Amino acid sequence: MDKPKAVTAAAHKLARLICSMLTQGEAYTDQGQVCCEERYRQCVLNKLNKRAQQLGMTLVPAAPAAQAG
Repeated sequence: MDKPKAVTAAAHKLARLICSMLTQGEAYTDQGQVCCEERYRQCVLNKLNKRAQQLGMTLVPAAPAAQAG
């Protein structure tokens, strides 16, 4: 995405947040980095599952790796 489009997208997102806060009377609460990372992880997993289904495959979660102690 080039710079003018990125600036426009950021401005639009801020405008939506402000409009939502004003119309609903709610204060802004920052959900934090962990929330954003988890949402990104879920998005990636959903895309991988969809792509696997298109190829006739299924994804199987790996067992958690044993921690070295």
